[in-house]
Amino acid sequence: MLPEKLTNALNDQFNNELQAAHAYTAMAAYFSKKGYHGFANFYLIQSKEEHFHAMKFYQYLVTMDETPVLQALTEPKNHFVSALDVLENSLSQEKSVTSNIYALVTLAAELQEHATLSFLDWFIEEQMEEEKSFRDIIARVKAVEEGGEYFLKMDDEFAQRKLEE
Repeated sequence: MLPEKLTNALNDQFNNELQAAHAYTAMAAYFSKKGYHGFANFYLIQSKEEHFHAMKFYQYLVTMDETPVLQALTEPKNHFVSALDVLENSLSQEKSVTSNIYALVTLAAELQEHATLSFLDWFIEEQMEEEKSFRDIIARVKAVEEGGEYFLKMDDEFAQRKLEE
């Protein structure tokens, strides 16, 4: 069993990951509506990855003899002005998740919960990759016109993306 404060924080992050999946689905819808099905695929995969992350928290809580508690999801942002707007919202969301993971690490360290620290290591690496990925995509999109030839090439590239676990 874990200290109650840590269990509550882990449950919050479990739900934050589900909220992120929800938000990425809304972002996919923006691209689907515009006909950019590769970008939509990219975001649907992102949504599935966030759900996978949530389930890692779920399983960890169960392993530690705690109960995962589902909370209400809030309506995500559904209206975007451009692909760049979606991407910048994505990076902001990932930075928020990173901040939450760091807070969990700090709490687990204060409570000397070494198993939780070990569990959270994977998320630290994952967040570094996620933020870099979005920074790189933003740099690429800023250099092209939405709907232009290179943007459509990126759309084709993202259509090939598959879920990696």
